[in-house]
Amino acid sequence: MVKIAFQPVSAQKPEKNYDADKEEINVPYPHEELVLPLQSKKSPINGLCCLTFGLVIVMSGLVLASICVYRYYFIPQIPEDVLFNCHMLYDDVGVHAPLRGRQELEENVGIYLQDNYEQISVPIPEFGGSDPADIIHDFQQGLTTYYDIALDKCYVIELNPAIVMQPRSLWELLVNVKKGTYLPQTYIVREEMMVTGRIRNLRQLGPFIHRLCYGKETYKLKRRSARRRIDRRETRNCHSIRHFANTFAVETVICGPV
Repeated sequence: MVKIAFQPVSAQKPEKNYDADKEEINVPYPHEELVLPLQSKKSPINGLCCLTFGLVIVMSGLVLASICVYRYYFIPQIPEDVLFNCHMLYDDVGVHAPLRGRQELEENVGIYLQDNYEQISVPIPEFGGSDPADIIHDFQQGLTTYYDIALDKCYVIELNPAIVMQPRSLWELLVNVKKGTYLPQTYIVREEMMVTGRIRNLRQLGPFIHRLCYGKETYKLKRRSARRRIDRRETRNCHSIRHFANTFAVETVICGPV
């Protein structure tokens, strides 16, 4: 063993003679081995648990990655809004043109998924008996508005979900029709409505209907009972709008002051 002595610290000048009391530190020689305390061996169960936990994390990541890939590459994504130009053939057996045969209906459809409404523009038809119109089906407000371009008047009624598809369903229908995987029906459904009064406050109808009908005379409509049919005298004061927001065409007959 090597002995190393340290002299106590003093403010005075140290003397040459060493004190009897000395601090000694024993430093082992390099050839002497250090003996470390034995560590307990890890249980194989702990290692198995860590391995299982790691596999679970890896598998979860693979599953999430597979879902994302399938969602974004195999399922068609719906944009926030989309426009369609549509043509539909249907059998015209209406009052204005009984047994006239196959007719074509054209319209431009705007579907706005974020705001949950549809806007349909029907140009001047090549055949008579129907007016050009702009139509809004607002599912958030639960209202349908017909703006008759020929009369420059708006007509508002409660939305009928049995006739009008929701925006997402209508988008899927039009996409399938465009692909050729589905063909719409060829019949036409007729609904009759009566004007019940004037609407003065357009803001209560929501921002989209308000924007369409601003500065125009706007009336409230009521659907006729199935038993109450329009007679020949009333047809003089009626006008119709044809469009489709489903698998079939719809003829909306509006009667009242024009």
